[in-house]
Amino acid sequence: MSHDNKLKQSVLDELKWEPSVNAADIGVTTRDGIVTLMGSVSTYAEKHAAETAALRVKDVKAVAEEIEVKLPFDVKHDDADIARAATERLAWNVSVPRDAVKVTVSKGWITLTGQVEWHYQQEAAADAVRYLWGVTGVSNQISIKPKVNAGDIKTSIVSALNRSWFSPEHVEVSAENGRVTLTGKVEYWGERELAGATAWAAPGVTSVSNDIRVS
Repeated sequence: MSHDNKLKQSVLDELKWEPSVNAADIGVTTRDGIVTLMGSVSTYAEKHAAETAALRVKDVKAVAEEIEVKLPFDVKHDDADIARAATERLAWNVSVPRDAVKVTVSKGWITLTGQVEWHYQQEAAADAVRYLWGVTGVSNQISIKPKVNAGDIKTSIVSALNRSWFSPEHVEVSAENGRVTLTGKVEYWGERELAGATAWAAPGVTSVSNDIRVS
C-alpha cells in the first residue's frame, strides 16, 4: 500500500473514531501529506470537528476542507434568530470581554468583528457561536490590540517553547511590533500547533504567522 493510501485509511479511521462526526458523509483524498475532505454535513460544528480530527493524524501536513454544510429541512432559524442567539452566547462567555464583539449574520454565516486584548479571547468568541443550530460558517475578523507590549516578545516565546513537551530546536522565531513569524520544521502537526499556541500566549503579540513545515 502506498504512503498516500495508508494516510487516507488513517484519516478515515480517525473520522470514524470521532463521535461527533458521521464519517459516512465525508470523502477523503490524500496526496503528499495533504488531505482533502469532501462531502456534506448537517452542522458547522461537525465540519469543524472533521477538520480537527484529520489534523490529529500522524504525517498529515495540511487539510484542504471542502465540506459543505447542508442544514436539515426542519431547521428554520433565520439570520435574526442566529444573531440573537450568538449575541446571548457571547454575553454569557466569561472569556469574551463584554460588548467587545459584534455579530452579523448572512444566510447562516456569522461574521465576528470588534477588538480584544488576547488571542484566547478571539478564539473563545468563535468557539461560543460555532455550535449554534443554523450556522453554516464563521468568519472571525476580531482584531487584537494588547494594552501593553511586555518586554522582549521573541525571548519570551523561545523560553516558553523550550519548556514544551517537544524539542523545538528546528523552530525559528522572529518578532517585530507584536507580529510574530515562526519558521523551521517539526515532525508532527501537533508540534506545529503547539508552537503557534505558545507564540500567541506571549504578552504583546498581535498576530502569528505560522510558517513551520511538517516533515
